[in-house]
Amino acid sequence: MTPSAAAITRSLELVAEHGDPAPLVYARLFATYPEMEALFVRDTNGSIRGNMLAEAITALIDYAGVNNYGGNLFRAEIVNHEHLGVPPANFALFFSVMRDTFAEILGAEWVPEFDAAWGEVLTSIRSTLDGRPRS
Repeated sequence: MTPSAAAITRSLELVAEHGDPAPLVYARLFATYPEMEALFVRDTNGSIRGNMLAEAITALIDYAGVNNYGGNLFRAEIVNHEHLGVPPANFALFFSVMRDTFAEILGAEWVPEFDAAWGEVLTSIRSTLDGRPRS
């Protein structure tokens, strides 16, 4: 496991100790990008949001590590989300919202290693989504 993948995994483990982060992630998403809330109008109990966050986290862990499928899943989901009304340029924003929410949840537990690892993987995700090969 790369140092970045280990730091991201550890940050996620600590976040999980604080309970389900989905309500906080989506509250931040909708506060920052209010137009996104309308896309979840049929998700009356939060199950779709929770599933989407779980899938994003699983793919992120893979992507930060061995990248067996994460990068390809992100590119495929751009197409799927575009059909739902999410502009491709906005797709990577969700990962930034995740990072910001997780940093807020962890507070003092959010260490520089987490910040560096998340910054690195977010930059790489943006490159992947723009069609550039992962370095």
